[in-house]
Amino acid sequence: MSKPVPSESERLAIACAEAAADKKAEDIQIIDLRGISDFTDFFIVCSGLSDPQLKAIASGIRARVREEFGHGAYSEDGAPTSRWVVIDFAQVIVHVFHQEARSFYLLEDLWGDAPRIPFVPAPAPAATQR
Repeated sequence: MSKPVPSESERLAIACAEAAADKKAEDIQIIDLRGISDFTDFFIVCSGLSDPQLKAIASGIRARVREEFGHGAYSEDGAPTSRWVVIDFAQVIVHVFHQEARSFYLLEDLWGDAPRIPFVPAPAPAATQR
């Protein structure tokens, strides 16, 4: 039996999660809001350890979406110094938190009944030895 083909919004959500993982984001969650929310299909929630890392995560996500899907974000709010960056791609909204801010806001708990799409980052390539 073959797997169902992911929707465009699901492919976008997975690409955002992969881009966040490429920048070493932690605890990446893909929250499926289809049928629950009328304003988006997915939330991506992830965290970083520093302001520069939050900036790198957000930048990496924007670049990946532009490269793979041919468009930018519809809006973006926050800055790494605010400890929370929100990137709105309409079908997918990405929340990049500093760890302390994420623990404070507990955004995932607001959508506790929403299903999660399992996401396990690909392992980093092994360093070549000489």
